[in-house]
Amino acid sequence: MAKNKVICTVNDVDYLSIRKAMTAGARTIEELVEHAGVCTECEGCKSELDAILASVCGCMKVSLEAVVNAVKNGADTVEKVGEVTGAGTGVNEETGEECGKCKGLIQNIIDLGR
Repeated sequence: MAKNKVICTVNDVDYLSIRKAMTAGARTIEELVEHAGVCTECEGCKSELDAILASVCGCMKVSLEAVVNAVKNGADTVEKVGEVTGAGTGVNEETGEECGKCKGLIQNIIDLGR
């Protein structure tokens, strides 16, 4: 499970703000500029934005591409995407509780088909 940290040091944009923008539909760096306020020029933006955009589930290391492909192949619920990819099925090792932080993003991918 990803911990929150500042990614864009110029505009003080943290990881969770970027993920919220993705859950709202942002899929490109340009859309993250618009919706999350990242600068794209600082070291954090240059070194981390591409990887954040490419990942859906950090717990299970599931990519955006894998989730999009699952949806295109008929997985039409968060649970079905989880069955196919493992996304959204991670468990917090410290508490033993289901993580599920990526489920909103998975639902958005299902809704938008991208």
